[in-house]
Amino acid sequence: MKLFFAPMEGVAHHLFRRAQAACFHPADEYFMPFICPKNHSLTHRERADITPENNPGVHAIPQILANDPEPFLWATQMLADMGYDEVNLNLGCPSSTVVRKGRGAGFLADTDKLRAFFDEVYTKSPLPVSVKTRLGMSDPAEFEKLLSIYNHYPLKRLIIHPRVREEQYGGQVHLEWFQYAEKESRAPVVYNGDLFTPEKIRAFDETHPYVSGIMCGRGFLLHPGLYGLVHGEKESVEKLEAFHAMLYEGYRRDIGTEAFVIMKMKEVWAMLGRGQGLGKKTMKQIHKSSRYDHYEAAVKAAMEEIASRG
Repeated sequence: MKLFFAPMEGVAHHLFRRAQAACFHPADEYFMPFICPKNHSLTHRERADITPENNPGVHAIPQILANDPEPFLWATQMLADMGYDEVNLNLGCPSSTVVRKGRGAGFLADTDKLRAFFDEVYTKSPLPVSVKTRLGMSDPAEFEKLLSIYNHYPLKRLIIHPRVREEQYGGQVHLEWFQYAEKESRAPVVYNGDLFTPEKIRAFDETHPYVSGIMCGRGFLLHPGLYGLVHGEKESVEKLEAFHAMLYEGYRRDIGTEAFVIMKMKEVWAMLGRGQGLGKKTMKQIHKSSRYDHYEAAVKAAMEEIASRG
């Protein structure tokens, strides 16, 4: 089984990837949060995230959010020049801001435009292109037509989050449509959606032996040592402390503003604390922190609580 790190914007950036890979069993591949090329340029944040120097020791795959072949191909050539070996097209983001512009999951609504996009991209791209998709906009049955389109092109792989755009990240996944893809897709399929624990991942792997991989986002935020846990390793407090120290130091070095660094670390603890089962009192100490010394004292208490449970 291969386990992939999902491209979650805001938290799953290069600092998190590097700390996770250095302190725990690394994911097989790390899909990056999307870049959105405009006028042959990227934001400073996007450039920092994809810079190879910021991704040492991880097999990282950039993701592109676009509905126009020209900027997509410009970005792909730039990434090829950087040494990347694959790009991923985002057809899954359900954000209203993205969808209104016909990107992400919004691109799924215009299948004629999608075909034209693929005609050009798969003819001219200097890199293999994989696709991360939802089942459609509002009806899971839309996926039958979408898959017939995907099957006309040499997708490196097809990563499927088996929900429609309107469902966002809530409700039950439509596993029957993923099973349809397992049988009908010409590209290797990867599953993404609601597998947060080692037990659920192992159970899915046992019942879907021909799936080429499982992609986890929130699972890695809850348990940075997720891959190791799947294979029977322990997510020790020593590893958690090393992971936290590397991430915290990275934020302090790259951001520098005390309030913003603490805010970003609180975002990490919002998931990490849940995954570690921290008590309300401990989590409240972290979330009340407004200075480095307060935050560090709260984290020390959190690590002591985790260690006390063995």
